Amino acid sequence: MKFIVDQQVEDIELPENLRLNTFLQEFHQDCPHPECNFGFYGFAFGQSPFHVPQIMQTALQKNSDKGKYAPVPGIEELREAIATYNKHYFGMDIDPKRVYVGPGTKELIFNLFEILHGTVILPTPAWIGYLPQIRFLKKNYHMLPTKSSRKINADDLKKLALRLHDRQKILILNNPNNPTGLLYSRLELEEIADICREQNITVISDEIYAQTTYDMKEFVSMGKIYPEGTFVTNGLSKSHAAGGYRLGYVIFPQYVTELKQQFKKILATEYTAVSTPIQHAAVAGFEISKEMDEYFEITRRIHEIMGEYTYNAVTAIDGVKATKPEATFYLLANFNHYSSELAGSKIQVSQRFAESLIQHPYHTAIVGGDSLVLERTDFSARMAFVDYDGTKAFENYKNNKPKTASDKLEFVKTNAPRIVAGIKMIDLYFQHIKKNASSKIECKFDSLRVPG
Repeated sequence: MKFIVDQQVEDIELPENLRLNTFLQEFHQDCPHPECNFGFYGFAFGQSPFHVPQIMQTALQKNSDKGKYAPVPGIEELREAIATYNKHYFGMDIDPKRVYVGPGTKELIFNLFEILHGTVILPTPAWIGYLPQIRFLKKNYHMLPTKSSRKINADDLKKLALRLHDRQKILILNNPNNPTGLLYSRLELEEIADICREQNITVISDEIYAQTTYDMKEFVSMGKIYPEGTFVTNGLSKSHAAGGYRLGYVIFPQYVTELKQQFKKILATEYTAVSTPIQHAAVAGFEISKEMDEYFEITRRIHEIMGEYTYNAVTAIDGVKATKPEATFYLLANFNHYSSELAGSKIQVSQRFAESLIQHPYHTAIVGGDSLVLERTDFSARMAFVDYDGTKAFENYKNNKPKTASDKLEFVKTNAPRIVAGIKMIDLYFQHIKKNASSKIECKFDSLRVPG
């Protein structure tokens, strides 16, 4: 029997991270060189390298017998813990009834797109997951390039909003930002909020990296600045290294009642509720405790050390610029200095650049600019500095905290040798590009295209 797939699904491309993973697996299997056995230097995948906090693992084990369906918005203990968590760390005083729990922040953002009518404003560069969801739901959208600052400019936002005629506009705000690692200041958020109030713009503020902010005094939630018009999303995946737990939450704007009932209807229709044992494990993760405070502090400091090293090492490559991360485990590297040399090697778009960098002998994985909703000819790339054993690094930091610049450098070399080696390979790649060594880059290119 031949099955017919709905055209709406046919039109959706495989998410870029999964597509790249497929390509890397095929490349690894086909590479004839013995030295390929090490795999590749992984700057492409944004997953925390650390262990799930032991307090959460223990709670999951203790509650493994919880087999009943949970309430659609989440169990009461978890919603209360999330409210306390947000007040303690982010200064947001919220009613637990404003909190809805879902199977990951990604799913909740999709649910918000489903329920909110209007045109979506997508600042670029952007996380790779937003645009496929917007297209899948056939929503109107407009890009908002952030230019050289890599942050939303309030004047540019206003100019775009004035051209849009929907009664409601929806701005995606990702703070701290993936892929840049940048953080919005209170003043920048206030300027954006002023335009949102004036132009009736609803904000979905994706704050999944909030707890990774290197200087927590600098983080401000848009939910504090624009509480009447902001949906704040967050979860366990990045701060608690628990992406596999698939648990996120959304905080609804103030004074919203009917919309929550409509949202509840969507959640109940699509997945009923999040796994009950996972919700009980999340309670332990969101409760205020010395164990979690230590976990956040150590992982935050390690991200900062790795980010500082990656920024310094990448920008030490001739002609390369990058955003200096203030949070997350990403930076955006700008390789456009080599545009003409890349073109001379028949590399004219960013996807081909990313593909060529994974070839022998470089074996280095990045996420190219077109996957970040930049122009295809923009040779910027996201680099995730997480290719190391997080559990080992956590214990080493805990036992011997690096204090000086030389201590931190040694910490990176000892705990993250693949990050060090991978950046050296990027440098080597551009040395070869400058020497027009295109034969080395193209030797296997045609047979190793990324699927799709």
